[in-house]
Formats: sequence, structure tokens, C-alpha cells
Amino acid sequence: MQAAPGLFSHRKYWAQRFGVAPFLPMSRAEMDALGWDSCDVILVTGDAYIDHPSFGMALVGRLLEAQGFRVGIIAQPDWTSAEDFRRLGRPNLYFGVTAGNMDSMVNRYTADRRMRSDDAYTPGGEGGRRPDRSVIVYAQRAREAFGDVPIVIGGIEASLRRIAHYDYWQEKVRRSILLDAKADLLLYGNAERALVELTHRLARGEPIDGIRDLRGTALVSRGLPEGHVEIDSTHVDTPGRVDAHPDPYAMTPSGTASADETTGAAPVTLHRPRIDRGHGVIRLPSWEQVRDDPVLYAHASRILHLETNPGNARALVQRHGERDVWINPPPIPLTTKEMDAVYELPYRRAPHPAYGETKIPAWEMIRFSITIQRGCFGGCTFCSITEHEGRIIQNRSEDSVIHEIETIRDQVPGFTGVISDLGGPTANMYRLACKSREIEAVCRRLSCVYPDICKNLGTDHGPLVRLYRRAREVKGVKKILIGSGVRYDLAVRSPEYVKELVSHHVGGYLKIAPEHTESGPLSKMMKPGIDSYYRFRELFEKFSREAGKEQYLIPYFIAAHPGTTDLDMLNLALWLKANDFRPDQVQAFLPSPMALATAMYHTGKNPLHRVNRTSEDVPVVRGLRQRRLHKAFLRYHDPENWPLLREALKRMGRADLIGNGKHHLIPSWQPAGTGKAVAENARTPTRSAQPPKTAPQRRRPAPKRPRK
Repeated sequence: MQAAPGLFSHRKYWAQRFGVAPFLPMSRAEMDALGWDSCDVILVTGDAYIDHPSFGMALVGRLLEAQGFRVGIIAQPDWTSAEDFRRLGRPNLYFGVTAGNMDSMVNRYTADRRMRSDDAYTPGGEGGRRPDRSVIVYAQRAREAFGDVPIVIGGIEASLRRIAHYDYWQEKVRRSILLDAKADLLLYGNAERALVELTHRLARGEPIDGIRDLRGTALVSRGLPEGHVEIDSTHVDTPGRVDAHPDPYAMTPSGTASADETTGAAPVTLHRPRIDRGHGVIRLPSWEQVRDDPVLYAHASRILHLETNPGNARALVQRHGERDVWINPPPIPLTTKEMDAVYELPYRRAPHPAYGETKIPAWEMIRFSITIQRGCFGGCTFCSITEHEGRIIQNRSEDSVIHEIETIRDQVPGFTGVISDLGGPTANMYRLACKSREIEAVCRRLSCVYPDICKNLGTDHGPLVRLYRRAREVKGVKKILIGSGVRYDLAVRSPEYVKELVSHHVGGYLKIAPEHTESGPLSKMMKPGIDSYYRFRELFEKFSREAGKEQYLIPYFIAAHPGTTDLDMLNLALWLKANDFRPDQVQAFLPSPMALATAMYHTGKNPLHRVNRTSEDVPVVRGLRQRRLHKAFLRYHDPENWPLLREALKRMGRADLIGNGKHHLIPSWQPAGTGKAVAENARTPTRSAQPPKTAPQRRRPAPKRPRK
């Protein structure tokens, strides 16, 4: 993998003379107090401003401040006019626009498209403080306020919409957000490198429309740069002889095509021209093509995900009308030294004083937690973490983590000695990496742990165990909990880690995510089989007994995921009943932009394998009633779901599961006031609405699943 300039290697901008701001200013009065006549960069965000590295705008703002720039923040502006966007005056370099830590549509709507009543990133948890598709709205208002100022968009909402994408809420394929937001540049993923270099280049006087070469960026283009070779991937293979052309799916620079899956034709040797990856660009099917042809959409999704390794990814280009959206290769991951420096910037670790004593739920949740790593090589198809943060794990050093624990102990009000989490996207990928940098640089696997853990992946949990032990020794720390999800198929490779975790870092319950029990949906999620869960559960229970602790696993499951049938959900419900699990809250699949599972949902095709007209079809749960049925199977114990389940079980020929015995899934009686009982009792007043005396008593429900 190529080297990148050090994140802090640039000469600092002249405005460093103003020093460090107590909080990045949100008003002209604060700017005046700092001696500023203007801001170099103004960041617009859909979240409340909390000066903590877990909140994107604080991290980005402090990073730019460390480069010498004056940074202001406009948090949760009134988007009904441009007036609020003039609050800090005209920025000297650009507006940086983001929806916040969450996609605004996911933040505002449930998987059933119902509007949420609350927002964890808003003071008081108040809902409705950000618009739908916030990036587009904010960018347009910023343009209204100062028409000549460049607009740079980023964050997860922009990142996952950088190409033409299926929009679940409108049920259509929308074009790249770059065009709808009328932005000058899009930064995707963890964009520190691109952000720092972009800001310094703009400060040196480069026009933004001339900055085309930054990794981790997308821009609007009108033609290929000189020296680039285009690889046409605007169509899918059809049965028969394959024309000789560069293969966008290829795992190696050259090779032999496999026999055609449909006709069984003999393999065809592909004589591909040698193309320098640094100057090869893959042309994806256009927005108009993927909008009108689901198969081409699935094909484009597969190519995008194969081009995500910073070591070998090529640029992508996609036509939208008369213009191209050009996507440069992903950013080079941060080194440990750079990660430490980013997380050790002078954050105040508190909400901006403008919010007074009003509580902000997201802040209350993470105020005593610490990020130890970024990225995830799991590749779960329904998850946006890999698409956004990448598959290569970026780690902090032990010393940096310990220093942050001491900072929390000494500076954060309300600390009682309990660290709520040492983790990241997953709890136990800290310092796990490919054993060979050379292999890592050319690998194009979508996951390092599916269908099996790669033989080249190091799974030594020793560094994480040492970090846990050292963290427990910090004076003033009474308990360190692990709140991030544990990747249990990795954990079982290190019984020492499981023992350490179970003996010292579980607060009664540990969340893990098998997501399902059946092979059909699991294969479309790229999740391990249920046998891995059993092995982890055995170790968990063994070490809990040895530690003399009564502790429980809380498994999470997804309903209505592509590849799931009614029978799969019934089998999962029977498994839950047999294992005495009664989930209190359940998660229904939400098709987020750019996810591979979303491509399955929209197209009915499987982009985990080569896509063509006759490739594998994926069963998809679409209608609201069917989605509710799948959720009802997970909450089989809730009387409100029993009428729907009775109807489904009869239709499936499994009426034998309706009854009042222990082997039945749901009872034949209905409690008064639930489901359809009221209406049925009105028609048949002699029918009893009470359970028989032999009915089992309801068990205590498991704790609610925390909001992600």
C-alpha cells in the first residue's frame, strides 16, 4: 500500500497564532471573544455540538484547528431560510456540510417508515430538529447565503450516497448526492487525510474545481483526465463466449474465466491488457441504466464493493446525464501515531455551553466510553460500518487509551469510576490484521471472516487482553465494561480473551449478534452459522461459573432481511422459544443506501457473486404486512402478535403449533383487550378471553436493546 503524507506534516496556517478555542464558536460573540474577524471554515451539522471525539464535527473541527485554521460550527440550523447560515459570516475557504453522526433519514424514520418522536443527538431528545436529507437542504441553504463559497459535503449520509443509490423512503434510485446538493466536492469515509490536504491547498489559493486527485473524494467531471484508461463495465455478461475485456470482478490482474454457470461452456482465457491500477478507471453503468435495470444496479453495487481496498482500488466513474461522477480510490488508513494524535486533541469532552443543563441523550450514552479502534473487516451486508470506515483496522496505542481514561477520571463531571466501553465498531478487532501487508494490499475479499476466517488473518487477542488489564489498574477506575458488540466467531479463537471479558468486563448482560439461526438469511448477511454462537455460549457460561457470576448473553436478531422466508422466521421463533429468549425490542431490516443487502432488497439479485441475467435470485420481504409478520415471529410471546401469527401458521400448514401446551408456539386463547380479542368477544360473548389455568406464566423480558 502506498505511503501517504503525515496527517500533521503540513506547515500550519498563519491563524494558529489565535491559539486553541475553549469551544469552537457557534456565534459572532464567541468569535469576537477569540479575536477572530472571520472563520476559515464553517462546519454545518445536523447534530448538537458536543466537543468530544465521538462526534464527527468536533473531531473534524479540532483537527482543522490543530492545522492552524479558524473553525466555526453551525449546529442544527433553522433550514427554512438562509438566515441562520449567515450567523458566522462568510467563511474564507469553504462550508463543510454533514447530516451528523447518523444518516438523517435513518435518524428520522423507523424501518417501517414511521417518523420517530425523538432524536438522541438533539438537546432534550427533541425530534424534528433536522430536515429530511439534511445534507442536500443544508448545502442549498449555504449556497443561498454565500453563493461564491465552495461547498464540501461529507459524513455518513453523503458517504453512502456518493453514487446512484436506492432510496428506501422514496422507493426509487436517486442520483449521486453530489448533484442534488450541488456541492463542489464530496469526502467519503473517515476523511481526515483528504480534509486536511484539501484545506491547505485551498488556503494556498488552488481553485476547488482543480483539485481532482485526492483519495477519498468524489467530484463532478466532464471527461477522463489525461493518461487514464477506461474499463467499461456498463453491462453484465450474457450466456455464451465472453468478449475479451478487462474483468472488473477479477481477483488477479489476469487469469482464466470460469465455465459459464448457465450453459456449462468451456472456460475462455481472457487476454487482458496490463493496466496500471493507478491510471485505470472503471466506468459503472450510468444512473439512468441502474435506475431502469435492477440487474445492472446489483452489478454496479458489486463492483463498488470490490473496489474498496486502499491498496488496489481503482477510480470509479458513473454517468449522470451529461456529467460524470468521479470517485477516487479510498483514503489510506491512519497510522497508530496519527490515530493517537487525533483522539488527543484538546476536546472539552462536554456539550457546548449554549445548551445549558439540557441533557443530550447521545452524549449521556457515550460520555464515559472510549474508542480504541476504527474499521471492521466483517463485511456484514446490512451494515454501513465497513462501507464507511473500511476493512483495515486502525488502532490507538495502549498509552493513548490509558491517557484518555485518566482524562475522563480527572475532567468529566459525574464520573463514578465506571468506563462504559472500550471498543469501536466491534469490541474485539483491536490490532487484528492481515499477517502479510503484501497480501492485504492485493486482497479483494468482501469479508475477512466469511464464509470462514481467512487463514491470513491474525486473530491474536493478546494485545486487547493486555489493554484490558492495564486499564483496570488505572487509579480511580472501579469497573470497565465492554458495550460494543463482540464478534464471537473471532473471540472463540482466543479462550483467554473470553475468560478475561467474562471475568471482569460484563455487567450482567453481554450483547452479541448472531442475527439469525437459518443458513439462508445468514448467507445473505455474510454472518457465521449458529454453531459459532454455541461455541461462544459454552465458553461464556463456563467462565461465568468459574468467576462465580450470574451473567447472560443477549442475542440480537434481524427480521425481514433479504434471503429470509416465512419458514426461516418460524424456525427462528421456535429456536427462541426452545432457548427461553423473549426479545423485548427487535430490529427489522432497513435498506440503507449503498449496502449490499440493500442491493438484494431492491433487485432480488445476489451481488456477493458474479451478477448476470440468470444469476441467483434472492427472496425479498417487501410489503408492510409481511415485514410485520417477520417481526411478530421474533416477538412470538407478545399477545398483540398472536392473531397475525395464527393466520400465518395456518397458511403455512403449521396449525399444530397453536395451542396451550409447552410445545406450542402461541396459544389458542387471546387475552382481553389485545390483538383482535375485543372484536371477537363482541361477536361471541360466551368465548372466554382468559388463559386456561395451565397456561405458562410470562417470564421476565430481556433488557431493551440499546439504540445504535
